Amino acid sequence: MKIVLALGGNALQSNPKDKSAQAQLKTCKDTAVSIVDLIEEGHRVSIVHGNGPQVGQIVASIEAAHKSDEVNLLMPFDVCGSFSQGYIGYHLQNAISEELAKRNINKNVGTVVTQVIVDKNDSGFQNPTKPIGSFYNEEEAKKLEVENGYVMKEDSGRGYRRVVASPKPVDVIEKDIIKSLVDNGNVIIACGGGGIPVIREEGMVKGVPAVIDKDFAAEKLAEILDADALVVLTAVDRVCVNFNKPDQKELTEINIEEIDKYIEEGQFAPGSMLPKVEACKKFVLNDSSKIAIIASLAKAKEALKGESGTRIVR
Repeated sequence: MKIVLALGGNALQSNPKDKSAQAQLKTCKDTAVSIVDLIEEGHRVSIVHGNGPQVGQIVASIEAAHKSDEVNLLMPFDVCGSFSQGYIGYHLQNAISEELAKRNINKNVGTVVTQVIVDKNDSGFQNPTKPIGSFYNEEEAKKLEVENGYVMKEDSGRGYRRVVASPKPVDVIEKDIIKSLVDNGNVIIACGGGGIPVIREEGMVKGVPAVIDKDFAAEKLAEILDADALVVLTAVDRVCVNFNKPDQKELTEINIEEIDKYIEEGQFAPGSMLPKVEACKKFVLNDSSKIAIIASLAKAKEALKGESGTRIVR
């Protein structure tokens, strides 16, 4: 089976108090065990990961260096996204390669730094809401708006932060390269952090300050690769309704009509379970023969066998 895995943040940084590179590499080694379990079962696996904490750290570090000495230049946000793709991709491919070698499985693992096309007229650009980077006082924020063209918004009384758009993915620039690598049996990490957001303008490709949701990027990649399954991995075994309430209910299977009803009721948290459910819904709507599953990383293998996870059907 050809599978696209969407890895949640817990697959990269399991301890929110320790965001060091060493801790991330250790978590990736744990994550690699579940990924290689699927490869060992004979599945062809491609991987999309998030980058929320990592790109935030990169931006904050660059901003701190700039604050201390303006000789240290601020980097465009799309460039920071590319930094995070390389950094996380390196850790994942290192960990997966090591786990494959332990099991005597001969597979190449590689990362493709990926540009993802978004629509420059996407409504997200009209009202940027995704906060990134450091906190600033009002004077500093106004200066950044004038000098760098940033959109700065006050964040819960803690100061001002830069906000960027979160547009939907339209296409993947490197899709032919990725398809060729996957078709030749390689394990590929692509569209990291949702991909580097770019627009087409006057025949050119231009990076834009935005964050593409990694679940929607994984769905787009699954479409492009004609994958049999989109598997969105998160911290819980199954999707729940009435989450964290006395009448919480786990869902083993959910159809499109039920999804729409639960979305209307506000059952799925924006920025958390909602994009996962919406991405899976889009994938199965395109082709009813496809499989979409939301499951925990530890039970990915069981989820593909119907023994865990939530399956999304038409």
